[in-house]
Parts: sequence; structure tokens; C-alpha cells
Amino acid sequence: MKKFYSILLFFLIILIGCTNRNKSKQNSISSNDSLSSYLLLANDFQLSYESKQKYNRKAFEIIINQKDDSINKVYLFKIANRYYNMSDWEGYFRTSKLILERSKNSHDTVNIAKAYTYLGDYYVSKSVSDSAFYCYFKAEKLYILLNDNYNLAKTQISKANLRYHENDIFDSEITVFKALKSLKEIKANDLLYESYNLLGILYNEREEYNKALEFHRKALATLIDQSIPAEFQSKATSLNNMGYVYLNLKNYKLAKSNFEEALKQKNLFIEKTTLYAMLLDNLAYAKFKLKEKKELPDLFYKALKIRDSLNITSGIIINKTHLSEYYAFQKDTLKAIQYAKQALALSRSTKRLRSILETLKQMGVVDPKNASTYSKEYILINDRLQKIERKIGEKFTRIEYETDEIKVENTNLEGQNKKLLLFFGGFVILALLLYVINNQKVKQRELLFIQQQQQANAEIYNLLINQQNTIEKNNIKEKKRVARELHDGVLGRMFGVRINLDGLNKLKDDSGIEMRLNYLTELKNIEQDIREISHNLNREKSELINNFVAIVTNLFEEQKKTFSTKFLAHVDPSIKWDSIDNIVKINIYRILQESLQNCNKYANATKIKVEFRKQNDNLVLKISDDGLGYNVNRTKKGIGLQNIKTRTIECEGTLEIKSKKGEGTSITIIIPIKETQKTTA
Repeated sequence: MKKFYSILLFFLIILIGCTNRNKSKQNSISSNDSLSSYLLLANDFQLSYESKQKYNRKAFEIIINQKDDSINKVYLFKIANRYYNMSDWEGYFRTSKLILERSKNSHDTVNIAKAYTYLGDYYVSKSVSDSAFYCYFKAEKLYILLNDNYNLAKTQISKANLRYHENDIFDSEITVFKALKSLKEIKANDLLYESYNLLGILYNEREEYNKALEFHRKALATLIDQSIPAEFQSKATSLNNMGYVYLNLKNYKLAKSNFEEALKQKNLFIEKTTLYAMLLDNLAYAKFKLKEKKELPDLFYKALKIRDSLNITSGIIINKTHLSEYYAFQKDTLKAIQYAKQALALSRSTKRLRSILETLKQMGVVDPKNASTYSKEYILINDRLQKIERKIGEKFTRIEYETDEIKVENTNLEGQNKKLLLFFGGFVILALLLYVINNQKVKQRELLFIQQQQQANAEIYNLLINQQNTIEKNNIKEKKRVARELHDGVLGRMFGVRINLDGLNKLKDDSGIEMRLNYLTELKNIEQDIREISHNLNREKSELINNFVAIVTNLFEEQKKTFSTKFLAHVDPSIKWDSIDNIVKINIYRILQESLQNCNKYANATKIKVEFRKQNDNLVLKISDDGLGYNVNRTKKGIGLQNIKTRTIECEGTLEIKSKKGEGTSITIIIPIKETQKTTA
């Protein structure tokens, strides 16, 4: 029975799992179906702008919650394309930027390059030419690395178009030929058409009209196999461009013929309304030049109405300039000036210098009274335009140069990094060996320094002992001298006085009294002599005890003699130097020497003060000056200060240094006087 339940439970688990998987799969299919529907609706030209925006946002909400992979990026590019078609440049920019960030995070070079081209298109729409050029240039370099000739050529054509719009004609031509070179080994009629068409436009600008017509015919030839979709209206575009060349050649009949043939193209008004309006205006202008009155000025007004509805500013300016020319020929000066002024005002509002130049030229024709004013403005703007165009060309060149420089630097850095990695092991081993050797040398120097310090301490100790021995010898010598004085001088005199006083006991007269008084005076003199000898002995004892003070005093005297700095010293008389160990005295003496040397060398002081005092069971040494001072926290401690610190530690004392720039320096050392030290002299 238990076995039966176990089997039943197993099948139930499998059934539930399959159901969940099917539900998940259905949800995924449902989500993808909704996404496709939203993207289709967002690109439906028959829907309103608001509806297309709504569907595009819904599609984005689905995509953003999906896994970030190559398929996800494909959908994001579609979202960006919908924003582009709607001319929603901010939405287009945000989506393109997001794709670039995600592609960089996943190191997806293909989509990084594509995202850069999208951003380049955005900056073109915003007329930020340097940023657009930078993005195209980055994409171009990536496509070269990927060996993707189709997209490389496409990006190069975008660069060439950008250069053309900035009137960098020469470099634009070079870039188109680079694109054609990239297309040699692949079949891409769409890009060949764009390349030839742009070359035709460029040669027309350079007034090389035969070459311009040659490349426009080549562009038309690429359309024979019908690989380029008819809705792009490429044939109408080429016919219009050829007609424009014929206008410049003043061959108005052929110009008119090309414009009329272009207008016959199927669905032209629906699929490319802007081109349709341009052709109407160009046809009207050709007829005007041929002095044909039929359909004029109605064709001009028809084109202007379409351009007004689409808010095509550049087209409106050209249209009104043509109308001004037309009415000037018709001797309707009022309307001619009216349309010319409108064209000029609109040109100025757009700040497009080339448009302003064309309209100023027309104003000079229709308003001859003010022609000189318009001519001056024309010259100023023309000079300004040339400078701007020159700068733009230089800027593009600089972007290419600087980006290549960065690339070269990165390549060099990569090469250097490889070399560093190859030699890193050797350098590490060498560094370790050098460290060990250096460490041994440092230890040897430390030992040598300690030995030298011990030797110096021993020398000072010997000096102190010699000083003590000298004082002791002098003391013995002095004792002998005092003994001789007492024996030969004082005792002899006292003996003579005593004998004479004994002899006076027999005299009872006045002469005896007088003699006694004389002998008493002599006793007083002897007493004074004994007192002086006693004082001398006490002073000698003090000198014996305080021989360290004598050595220090000699140091102070040397300081006063050698340096002009005012020197003040005070030694507390209550200090019992006999209770302080000789090693401590040596260290104190050396600290004094070092401190005074520092003051003399670096402080530039006018006054130095040294003070020894007793504070409880501590000996306090304070050395201060009114010199330059220094920043205690920042200044690197020299050997002198390090020695002072080391000697203080040896004495088990504490060191405090106070100093500020311009306020002098103060060193305070506190050394404890131990009970065990109070037994030796």
C-alpha cells in the first residue's frame, strides 16, 4: 500500500512540474507576442504620435525586465529606431546610451560599435558635430577590428555626410572614397548608392558639374537590380540632384525634365513628402528660369504649404527666396522684398550662416537702396563662416589625431605591461636580494653606531673621572697647604700668645693690662684666619661634589665666548648631583651639546636659555630659544633630535618638544632620580 502511494506522489510531482513549465513557456510566448505587437504598432505611421509613444514605452517595459543578452539588445535597438522615426530625440538618446552601457558591461564589441553609430546620429540631429564625429570615429575603429566592412563603410558614409554638412568638402570626399574601398569585396548596393550620391553632391558644391553628373548616373545605375526598396525613393532623389546640377549649369530644360520625371515616381508624396515638396519648388524654379507662366506661382505656394505643415525651416527659406526672385522678375517689388525679408528673418532665427548669406544676397538684389548695408553684413558673415568651417575641419582632424594618440599610448602600455610581466619575477627576486643586503647593512650601521656611542660615552666618562682625579689631587695638595699654614702659621702664633699670656700672670700693673689687650687682639686675628681657612675648605668640598656642574659651566662659557647669541643659564642649587648616576650625567651633557649645536646651526635665535631644576624626585632640563622654530608634525626628524630622544629613553626619561614657526623652540626633558642612584658620587 505504501509503495502505491509513493508512486502516485511521484507522478503528481512530475505532472505539477510539467504544468509549471508549460505555464512559464506560455507566459514567455505571450510576452514575446505582446512585444512584437507593441513594436509593430509603435512604427505604424497611421497612428497618432501619442499612441506610438505609448506602445513603444510598453515594449520597453517588457524588454527592460528581460535577461540582458544579445536578443535583448536587438529589441532595444528596435525601440531606439521607433524613437528615431518619431523624432523623439531624447528617447532615442536614452535608449542608445543604455545599449552602449550594457554592451560595455558585457564586452559586446559588435553592439558597442552599433550603439556609437546610433549616438552619432543623435548628435547629428542636435547639430553637435564634434560629439557626432567622435562617436562615428569610435565605431569606425571597432568595425575595423571586427573586420565588418559593411558597417565600416556605412559609418564612413555617416562621417562623410557630417563633414559635408559642416562644409568640410575635401575631407568628406576622402572619407567617401574610403567607404568605397571598404565596399570593394562585398555587394552592398544601398551603400554604393549613398556613396555615389554624396560624391555627386560634393562635386556639385565644388562646381565640377560633369563629375557630379557622372556620380549621380552611377548612383542611378545601382538601382537597376531593385535591391534597394522602392519606398526609399532613391530614384527620385537622384533625379532631383541631377536636376539641381543642371540648374547650376543653367541648362533649365534638362533640369525641368529631371524634376518632372522624379515627380512621376509612385507613392512619392506618401513615402517621402519632404522630397516631394523640394521637387515642386525646384520644378517651379526651373519653369521660372525658362520664363514659363503655366502653374506659376502656384507650384511655389504648393511646395511652401507642404514645408510649412512639416516645419521644414531650411526648405521654407529656399522657397521664399525663390518667390522673392519670381516677384522681382514680375516687377512686384513689394512682394519681392516681403518674401526676401521673411526668408532673412527666418534664416537669422535658425542661426544658419549659409542661409543668411543666400537671403542677404537676395535682399541686396530686391532692395538696391540698402544694398551696401546688406553687402557689408554679407562680407562679415562670410568671413565668420569661413573661420567656423576651418575650425570645424581642424576639430575633426584633432579628434582623429587625439583618439589615435590614445590608442597608440594604450598599445604601448600593453606592450610595456607584457614586458613588465616577463621581467617581474626577476625584478622581485632582485628586489628581495637587495632588501636582504640593505637590511644587513642597516643592522651593521646600527651596531657600529651603538659601538661609537658606547665609545663616546666611555670617553666622556673617562673625562669626568680624570676631572674628578684632578680635583682630588688639587684637593689633597690644598689640604697639605692648609695643614702647613695651620701648623706653621696659626699654631705657632697661638703657642706664642699662650706663652706670653702665662708670663703676664705675674704682672699686676697697667702695662700688663695693655699687653693682655694686645694679645686678645692677636687671638681675634688668629680666629679670623681660622674662619677663612674653614670657608676655603667648604668651597673646595662643594667644588668636589659639584664637579659635573663645573664641566657644564665650562660648556656654557664656551657657548658665550664662541657665539654672539645672548645666553642664560640657571642650575638649581638644591640638586644633589652626587645622587645622579654618571651614565645619566653623560647623556645629559651630550643632550646639552646637541641642543646648543642645533640652536647655533638652525634656530637663528637672539636668546638661548638653559635651566636645570629639581621637581619632586625628578631632574628637569629645559632648553629654549626665540629662533625661527618649525612645524613639529611635518618636519622630518634629523639625526640630532633622534639622538636626544634615544638618550632620554636610556635615562628612562620623557621628552617634550614644542615649536612653532616664528615662535622659537622649547625642549623639556624629565628624568627620574632613583633611590638606587643616591649612593654614588
